[in-house]
Amino acid sequence: MNMQSMSLKFNQKELQILDQTLLPFEENWLTVKDPDHMFSIIKTLKVRGAPLIGVSAALAMALYAQSENNAELFISKARYLRESRPTAVNLMYAIDRLIKVAKDNYSSDAIMSEALAIYQEDIELCEAISSHGAKLINEGDVILTHCNTGGLATAGIGTALGVIHKAHTQGKNIHVYVDETRPLLQGGRLTTWELDKIGAPYNLICDNMAGFVMQTEKVDKVIVGADRIATNGDFANKIGTYSLAVLCKHHGIDFYVAAPFTTVDFECESGEQIPIEQRRPFELKGVQGHFGQVQWAKKEGVSVCNPAFDVTPAELVTGWILDTGVFDKESIKTLKVKG
Repeated sequence: MNMQSMSLKFNQKELQILDQTLLPFEENWLTVKDPDHMFSIIKTLKVRGAPLIGVSAALAMALYAQSENNAELFISKARYLRESRPTAVNLMYAIDRLIKVAKDNYSSDAIMSEALAIYQEDIELCEAISSHGAKLINEGDVILTHCNTGGLATAGIGTALGVIHKAHTQGKNIHVYVDETRPLLQGGRLTTWELDKIGAPYNLICDNMAGFVMQTEKVDKVIVGADRIATNGDFANKIGTYSLAVLCKHHGIDFYVAAPFTTVDFECESGEQIPIEQRRPFELKGVQGHFGQVQWAKKEGVSVCNPAFDVTPAELVTGWILDTGVFDKESIKTLKVKG
């Protein structure tokens, strides 16, 4: 069985990951060696996006199971990989599913079957999210988005960018403003790359231009992704999302979050309980990519606060676009664990 998405290639002997740190100028595929290598790939953002991290980790563990006969060692390595990104709940969800299979009936076939199911489910989730969200998009809408939430962040068409993709293919004549997304430039590097591929018109802007664009240009909607959603509707997403929500509130612009149902953490009652990953100081002191490294702050003596995510309160959200439907402020609180 050979499977390929925008971001990964997989058969039951090999997993290849597109190195997103080199985009948009170089498309280099990494062959995953083992769970330790997968941990490094996730940690260094060569693979990113909450859904894709979960899918990639599951497939890597499925390959590992083919050479590891001991269930306890498999579970130990899975728990290690589970800690590679602390905020995105999809990683925990995928790994916990594999651990349950390993505890109930450990076999490489059973683990592979579960990992393949996680992959296929993500494709279907993205299609459902995109279809639900596209119904909210009107002819000629101008949409602002943040970070990257398309095929480079999922196994399928994407979440927030999937909605945009779907609306564009429906011929709704939309225009997109793309936040650059400092400090790692996922919008500038990745979202523009995807929009070029689908032919959707856009303007790239710096994050701190968003307020000006809302004030002076027509912006109808802001649509972003999520890495974890609390049961009260608060959600964590790439740093800068909260600022957009506050700006939307001031300017009277609809603010939507698009994510799979699996992003809802039913053990998390509010955004206050979501752990926020602090990343390396260098990411703020400079920039690196296919061109090498450029540094504009001193290596020593410069204190850095570099949270990868922020939390947006539910009160600022117009609607939650999930694969199970579109939810408002009241209905989001009625979500139940799928059983």
